[in-house]
Amino acid sequence: MPKSFNIDAFDRALLELVRRNNLTPAHALASQVGLSESAVLRRLRQLRRDGAITADVAVLNPAAFGSALTMHVHVTMEREGSAVLDAFTRKVRQRPEVRHAWYVAGDIDFILQIEVASMEAFDTFSREVLNDDPNVRAFRTIIAIRQIVDATNACLPPL
Repeated sequence: MPKSFNIDAFDRALLELVRRNNLTPAHALASQVGLSESAVLRRLRQLRRDGAITADVAVLNPAAFGSALTMHVHVTMEREGSAVLDAFTRKVRQRPEVRHAWYVAGDIDFILQIEVASMEAFDTFSREVLNDDPNVRAFRTIIAIRQIVDATNACLPPL
């Protein structure tokens, strides 16, 4: 079960600000949330130590690196034994095209978010990862036309 965090209004305000831009200087954060710079730094260190902030990352533009197409692939496995699921998980983790992957409940077993440069690149990916895997029963691909919401980080629940 995921850890629950006990945060106050100051932590919430800080998290909202660094969620949007984690390069904002501490003095700017301090003035926006009404705390001293040292208090802001102390709180951010504690939020990182507690695991409320899990990473400080740069969000890259896939198109800048030749990944013009984003696709969501729904994968249904032939069997769901541990060995089959673990093998598929390992294979998916090794593919640079896979940006996100979820093992899900319902009519399908996995959802993959992939980014590729072209339909030819998707054809190669689908043949190597999906078609050639005897444990993949079926897959369905949804091609994203354009992104309308970009929430790269978790939203904070209401107080």
